Amino acid sequence: MEKNRIYKIYGHFLKEMTITVLEKSRLALEIGDRNKYIGIKPNLVCPTPADYGATTHPEIVEGIICYLHEHGFKNIIIAEGSWIGDKTSEAYEYCGYRALCEKYNVEFVDAQKDKVHDLDCAGLTLKLCDVVDRIDFMINVPVLKGHCQTNITCALKNMKGLIPNSEKRHFHTMGLHKPIAHLSVGIKQNFIVVDHVCGDLDFEEGGNPVKTDCIMAAKDPVLVDSYVCKLLGYAITDVPYVHMAESLGSGSADLEKATITVIDSEGEEVRTFAGNEDDPYESGTKAEGRILEVSYAVDDFDSCSACYGNLAPALYRLKQEGLLDDIYKALGTKISIGQGHRGKTGKVGIGNCCRLFDRYIKGCPPKEEDIYNTLKKML
Repeated sequence: MEKNRIYKIYGHFLKEMTITVLEKSRLALEIGDRNKYIGIKPNLVCPTPADYGATTHPEIVEGIICYLHEHGFKNIIIAEGSWIGDKTSEAYEYCGYRALCEKYNVEFVDAQKDKVHDLDCAGLTLKLCDVVDRIDFMINVPVLKGHCQTNITCALKNMKGLIPNSEKRHFHTMGLHKPIAHLSVGIKQNFIVVDHVCGDLDFEEGGNPVKTDCIMAAKDPVLVDSYVCKLLGYAITDVPYVHMAESLGSGSADLEKATITVIDSEGEEVRTFAGNEDDPYESGTKAEGRILEVSYAVDDFDSCSACYGNLAPALYRLKQEGLLDDIYKALGTKISIGQGHRGKTGKVGIGNCCRLFDRYIKGCPPKEEDIYNTLKKML
């Protein structure tokens, strides 16, 4: 499969669609040696069903496993670590991955419980989970969706699930984009299967899924994320880690040289066009900008995704009720959030990092419902 190509397939039978697109991509030839250890990295950010728009559909991972078994690959590991505030073990159970692993006798590694090691990632030392060193060929299975801090999340950011929680917090103090880019050097993605079935185009934890019923396959994570930027209506410069990863040699962001090929259920090519052209199959795939609609009310200083990810939808609900526009009149301040507020004082804060504030909502992270109810009373 050419590195500048992205295959797309549309339909409703996700397991079968996955097998078809992998056959078209000739994945078995890409892997080669049948004795290699193959890692599958889904997105299990939180314990919510895939149709909620946040987590990888287990049917897609099942299709990958069936394809690998059919082609003689038996050494398969599924590895993932949920975001801070949720347990991977709960997402593993709730999202159907325990049943999947037991059905096919596949090992699952909870990255939140794994040992870690330091690695020099192109000049930036990062802590990685040890399971990374066990994997010879990495198949990344991200969900195409929006993100409250980086605008999009797909191939590159999904590798963040293979670092410990302490390093996830550290990523946010470094501004997210730089460490995500350097992580692309530390954890090489050999193949990407994108769950573009019904991702939430604004929030990482889901809640407003947008159905497209699509699965994509590619080899270049930088190209994938560049294409995702285009689909969601962002310039590549709106997601700085994309060009940063490109500069580190992790792939190409040049959509002019990208080839997008749509195939049917039989693997036959239906349409091919350049990556910088308008995609006729994706006219309704644009982020709604719900984060921008509420960001004016937030004083964010190095917040973790889970904390901000719970605050943003709570604020959006308050805005829809007409309560957020008078925030300064009601509270006399913006709402503070993030590790940068530790040890400081203020009026209103979110999470334990703001414990010294006059009023703060407890939790690491606080739940969306608690944030919504508490702020509603304040406003």
